[in-house]
Amino acid sequence: MYEYVFFDLDGTLVDSSEGITKSVEYALNKYGIIPASLSELTVFIGPPLVDSFMRFYGFDEAKAVEACRFYRERYRVKGVYENRVYGGIPELLAILKERGKKIVLATSKPEIFANIVLEDMGLKPYFDFVAGADLDDADREGKNYRTNKEDVIAYAVDSLGIADKKTVLMVGDRKHDITGAKLNGIDSCGVLFGFGSREEFIKAGADYIVETPAEIADIILD
Repeated sequence: MYEYVFFDLDGTLVDSSEGITKSVEYALNKYGIIPASLSELTVFIGPPLVDSFMRFYGFDEAKAVEACRFYRERYRVKGVYENRVYGGIPELLAILKERGKKIVLATSKPEIFANIVLEDMGLKPYFDFVAGADLDDADREGKNYRTNKEDVIAYAVDSLGIADKKTVLMVGDRKHDITGAKLNGIDSCGVLFGFGSREEFIKAGADYIVETPAEIADIILD
């Protein structure tokens, strides 16, 4: 049924909350903004950073792009290494690989950082292709053509030459993963061990909702 499995990164394969929230806090501090707690910054996990600074703090686009640069001052040195692989993920990737499935990363995180995270967490050998945002364009304009999940997924599909989109399943932890998949005509699976909610996935129209990595294998290998 599914021959290609597209995975989101943050909140799906790894708990990246420490690195992301501390780096967002670092950026906000540059503007004299002191968040009450790091937990309130978990809303930044998943969506493009520029969009989040604009949405949650009312920054205009230029200021949001600047905030991203501040964010990356810390993230590229410390945050990119502050991750934890979710339990069951290595086993899931191993069995999918063993069964001949093509495993693809589809993330709104800049590709350069996505590759570092996969390498650091020991997950890179499982992946056949990595699709992410372009750091230079994101820094310069704040809206790279591969920043949102819809475009990242389209880029991966095109790069891999996938003709039948019914053979692809997108797995992620936020509504952006689900809507990005739907806009590309592929099925989606929302995971509840990340940062999204069942209500969020239902509203977005997820084809599947799971509580554990093992359930993802059941869907793909059924």
